[in-house]
Amino acid sequence: MEKINERPKLFQFYTASDLWTDDHTSRQMLSLHLDEAVDVSSRNAEFIRRSVEWIASEFSIGKDSSIADFGCGPGLYATPLAKRGAHVTGIDFSARSIQHAREVADREQLNINYVKQNYLEFETDDPFDLALMIMCDFCALSPPQRKVVLDKFHKILKPTGSVLLDVYALSAFEQKQEVARYEVNQLDGFWSPNKYYGFLNTFKYDAEKVTLDKYTIIEMDRTRTVYNWLQYFSPEDLEKEFSAAGFSVKGLYSDVAGTPYDRGSNEFAVIADRV
Repeated sequence: MEKINERPKLFQFYTASDLWTDDHTSRQMLSLHLDEAVDVSSRNAEFIRRSVEWIASEFSIGKDSSIADFGCGPGLYATPLAKRGAHVTGIDFSARSIQHAREVADREQLNINYVKQNYLEFETDDPFDLALMIMCDFCALSPPQRKVVLDKFHKILKPTGSVLLDVYALSAFEQKQEVARYEVNQLDGFWSPNKYYGFLNTFKYDAEKVTLDKYTIIEMDRTRTVYNWLQYFSPEDLEKEFSAAGFSVKGLYSDVAGTPYDRGSNEFAVIADRV
């Protein structure tokens, strides 16, 4: 129990692959992606529709546009953007999500380049007009990982290219509470098809504005620990990271559907131009 309740050092462990590549949990994540009514793995279908409309307008998406979608999942953004004529490359390390995305592209006769890979390791010689990282993926990365991503964006974008991504705001951090919970078959069997005992420890790192949801899953034949780190940002701190990577912040919004920026919002989106 002491080990279960132990607070790790900041970003001490990185277990994203355990969530997205495990056969059972990746199946669960894909199911959540494809549930059009919920905001869990992806946002709901109506929001995505509005978001795509705004992105297409804001960045003048057309047949000559090239887009890199980091953490593309099952192609919920890549598909409608490709239907507008854009050349889209989607990168995700969930084999199940990529397989689904490719099946949709084949069925819709869309020429989308899907890459099954950790986007931290993605390399290409193709230049892009726009890089997307949606659903606050940026927040799940440590500072060194975020630097890798921003440097990668700068490298693959055209001189006039832009980044659009969203993050959790400090107002959301203030609402988080440290908790310790235990439940049989936690999250309705999300972690395993077999009986298991699930422990959740939520830790706050106040100085760094980071939270950790630490899940310990105990089954008959194995014990796993999954670490879900989230960084929360002020616009000023996010702008510093972009500036250090060679970007100029062009605009702030409350979300990736172009809602006007509200400092009290729990999330915000940023457009940054390569300089």
